[in-house]
Amino acid sequence: MIIPVTLIGVMVLNGTLFLFSESWLANGIISVISFTILALILNFFRNPEVAIQMNPAHILAPCDGKVVVIEERMNPEGLAGKRKQISIFMSPLNVHVNRVPWGGKLIKMEYRPGKYLVAWHPKSSSDNEQTFLVVEQNGVEIGFKQIAGALARRICWYVKEGDILEQGQEFGFIRFGSRMDVFVPEHAEIKIEIGQVVKGGTTILAKI
Repeated sequence: MIIPVTLIGVMVLNGTLFLFSESWLANGIISVISFTILALILNFFRNPEVAIQMNPAHILAPCDGKVVVIEERMNPEGLAGKRKQISIFMSPLNVHVNRVPWGGKLIKMEYRPGKYLVAWHPKSSSDNEQTFLVVEQNGVEIGFKQIAGALARRICWYVKEGDILEQGQEFGFIRFGSRMDVFVPEHAEIKIEIGQVVKGGTTILAKI
């Protein structure tokens, strides 16, 4: 809906200026700004094809972005035992399609309203608007969550509890800069590092 509304708005604005404004300089500046905004919107909502290499021993990145947190957590989000948390920050320039990092049955999905702190803020993981999901396969549970950022005002998802999810499939989207957390078992071997740029459905975050 955002794309057609923005496109119509840009066309109407520039058509009106062309017909009624006599200042070619002002028209040019406004046209450049409006079409730049349109280009940014189109870029943000892009969804390039990704070749998924499914492997039950791999935890894949659920989104494009930069790794900002790798730390151990005890019983995070109700997951039993010690876990390793991997957090990925998505800037407005990243692809914001969210993908399932590990296949299995979706045994938990919970939406939580909240704040809109900047996505790299330490408390954004607990205080911001978010959805938390848990996938189970052969007794192993992997948790992951979509977290809204300061500009992200809507989290979208296309799955429900009980669904069987394939590794790498699209399950949601977050509008504008945001973050995703993944909680892997303590014994998982982390394959990325802080500051690394990752690609959703392609980069291996950890091996189990």
